[in-house]
Amino acid sequence: MPRFRVCIADFVTDDLAPERGQLGDLAEVVALDARTEADLHGPVDDADAVMLYHDVGIRRDTIARLTNCKLIVRCGVGFDNVDHRFARERGIPVCNVPDYGTEEVADSAIGLMLSLTRGINQMNNRLQRGEGPWSYAPSVPLRRLRGRVFAVVGLGRIGTAAALRAKALGMDVVFYDPLKPDGYDKAVGLRRAETLDDLLRQAFVLSTHCPLTPETRGLIDARAISLMPDGSYLVNTARGAVVDTTAIPDAIRSGKLAGAAIDVFPHEPPPPDHPLLAAWRDPADPCHDRVILNPHSAFYSEEGLLDMRIKGAAACRRALLGEPLRNVVN
Repeated sequence: MPRFRVCIADFVTDDLAPERGQLGDLAEVVALDARTEADLHGPVDDADAVMLYHDVGIRRDTIARLTNCKLIVRCGVGFDNVDHRFARERGIPVCNVPDYGTEEVADSAIGLMLSLTRGINQMNNRLQRGEGPWSYAPSVPLRRLRGRVFAVVGLGRIGTAAALRAKALGMDVVFYDPLKPDGYDKAVGLRRAETLDDLLRQAFVLSTHCPLTPETRGLIDARAISLMPDGSYLVNTARGAVVDTTAIPDAIRSGKLAGAAIDVFPHEPPPPDHPLLAAWRDPADPCHDRVILNPHSAFYSEEGLLDMRIKGAAACRRALLGEPLRNVVN
């Protein structure tokens, strides 16, 4: 009989074969399919470990109910939906899975950039509507990417992967990351911006790859966008609240931004009356063809999702067996 109980809070609801492959001899694995944090109260109280994705959060009230918990593992990179500080007060380690989807998110960021800067999305939409001539002319001007500045906010695993992909395209890659030690820029052959404002003033494409913290919440707002060159592009595959998406429609309409691609929102799905959604859905608005919205999907591939599940379950196994933990964030 399994000695422990591991609860998967949200997102995963299938036969749990990846998790049971790691934990089947050790723990009962239960998928709770929670839609709100309140759904966890009761079922999760006696769990020996909790696996959490991004559909719900685990805050103080829920953590206070955990009587046996040896680990909360955030199956993903960002962990802002876990009150990791209170968990530490309660003696519960919190781990993340920082390496499951590095390639996928970096590929997505570059793919979104190319779709914007080469006019791919705009021309496809126009032709699909049967609007205008069979010509590139309505999408002019488009600029050559080689030599243009690809500006990266946050040079962690994913930021570095995206930066190296942009470098391979011949772009001039500049990054801002005050936590990155001196010399890392030289190791990977990139340029460092000493301030965020310095980065913004250079950015032909701004790609965000930082975690959500009190310091990065709303980091890219209307003021930040105003510093970017006219006709620049914004791509966010990091965390939704890093970018103030309500500032994007006016920036598109004014020509400050030539396009924006947003994979993440602070609340998902965003409300139907969100200003960016309303503009994006309006065929008469410039945002209709110059904005790409994705449903928090940059992380996804079949291989990446499997990695995330196996690595999350393996973290639980280490905790239940009392082995050294990896990627502890608190």
